[in-house]
Amino acid sequence: MQWSDAIRLGSKRSLAVWALLLLTLWVGHEVYRDVFLVADTPRPVTPRGSLADLERQNVEAFQRIAPSVAYIFTRPAGNSPFNQPAGGGTGSGFLWDRAGHVVTNHHVVANAAAVAVRLDDGEPVRATVIGSAPDSDLAVLRLSDLPSGLQPIPVGSSGDLQVGQSVLAIGNPFGLSRTLTTGIVSALDRRLPTPTGREIAGVIQTDAAINPGNSGGPLLDSAGRLIGVNTAIISGSGSSAGIGFAVPVDVVNRIVPQLIANGKAPRPGIGVSVASEEFTARLGIDGVVIADVIADGSAGQAGLRGLDRRSRRLGDVITHVGETPVHSLAEFATALDRVGIGNAATLTVLRGDRSMTVSVTVMDIS
Repeated sequence: MQWSDAIRLGSKRSLAVWALLLLTLWVGHEVYRDVFLVADTPRPVTPRGSLADLERQNVEAFQRIAPSVAYIFTRPAGNSPFNQPAGGGTGSGFLWDRAGHVVTNHHVVANAAAVAVRLDDGEPVRATVIGSAPDSDLAVLRLSDLPSGLQPIPVGSSGDLQVGQSVLAIGNPFGLSRTLTTGIVSALDRRLPTPTGREIAGVIQTDAAINPGNSGGPLLDSAGRLIGVNTAIISGSGSSAGIGFAVPVDVVNRIVPQLIANGKAPRPGIGVSVASEEFTARLGIDGVVIADVIADGSAGQAGLRGLDRRSRRLGDVITHVGETPVHSLAEFATALDRVGIGNAATLTVLRGDRSMTVSVTVMDIS
């Protein structure tokens, strides 16, 4: 074989090697692109399978209850219409009955000149506040026109709740209508102060996300029953920090019928006004100091005394209701509520250096 033949043979072999190398690289690139990179055509859909039991429960509960949840718009006096809500407020609520009564928080509609309610993504309907209970932060609205197909919310019980139960909250946080959040019952029997100086007892604590706009919306159990009315959060930023509170449904189911019937809820009392806690603390007194006594109230009839401003004589100091010690107006009001309107409360009272017991009838001071 001559050199020229060898060179030609070598060139052919080299070309074959290079062709094989290029083919390998091309095939490898296609495999790499198909396996490791995004395809340039729509991917086939992978079947999902059935929803998990908890997911299915949440979906079904939302679909059943969402039509009962209300979006509430308020407008202060002299402000723009509802479709231009500058300076107005928003909140949540829920349909209580087929007569068009809607339950929400007192603070959602307090001082509102006008209120409108939207149900199930329909048109806003004018509503009237027919009753309010600031002590329990509840209010009832009545729709001016009744849409067809009203679905009142199913009512459950809060007396048998347990920490750890699943809960759902539906509302309108930040104006985003019909929003579902989930969580658990984080704690029970919390106390929530109200601007009236009293407390809501038996409050439910939850970690379901509650934000501004959720106020007045329903807190539900996993069966989709009402167990509370979302009312407040603890947050440094004003947004959800995982600590939300709801008025228990057993309170709601007691107060709402009274608001519908009478426009107000009974307030247990004995016909006295009490000194501020700051005043009491400055004097180092542990108890509730009576400032004034209403002449025709049950406290006056029982002989209790208030402050004598001329002689600077201290009023009677209530230390116990029955066997329960009371340190504040909120605790005193809660104790009287347990006794019940029309029943006699046995008060332990300090008058100067003398301790005595007095029987006083609990009256409605509303």
